[in-house]
Amino acid sequence: MYNEPMNTSPPHGNAQDYLKGGLSLLILATLRDGPLHGYGLARTIEQRTENALQLREGTLYPALHALERDGLIASAWETPSGGRERKVYTLTPSGAKKLTEWSAGWQQFVDAVGRVLSPTPQTLEGEPVHGTKPRKLRPAPGGSLS
Repeated sequence: MYNEPMNTSPPHGNAQDYLKGGLSLLILATLRDGPLHGYGLARTIEQRTENALQLREGTLYPALHALERDGLIASAWETPSGGRERKVYTLTPSGAKKLTEWSAGWQQFVDAVGRVLSPTPQTLEGEPVHGTKPRKLRPAPGGSLS
């Protein structure tokens, strides 16, 4: 479950910023497909992540308020016929622009983590990167490479 503090600032290459800003990115990406109320937003994210992320009210609503304060989403009260009043959130043009920026940065972050989780043989052999000398991996004292 996602319970990290909310950070709506755009990530700037700091891994911690990506982790904290992930919920903002998910909210903006979900609202790209159309307006939703908070409950619908949470259920959509849960469904799309195959229940890997289950958002609690204490996590979701502060994030929504921060995004609204920053002008990335807007809200309006609506009353469906025969239903009770609820706040519906929409993506603003500024939010759509930030979504594009953050998505590119997030993808770079995911790719970098993927290279650590699933290194290529070249990475393991210490192929030169940006002019560095190749290095052979050595086991830690008492450890092994396998």
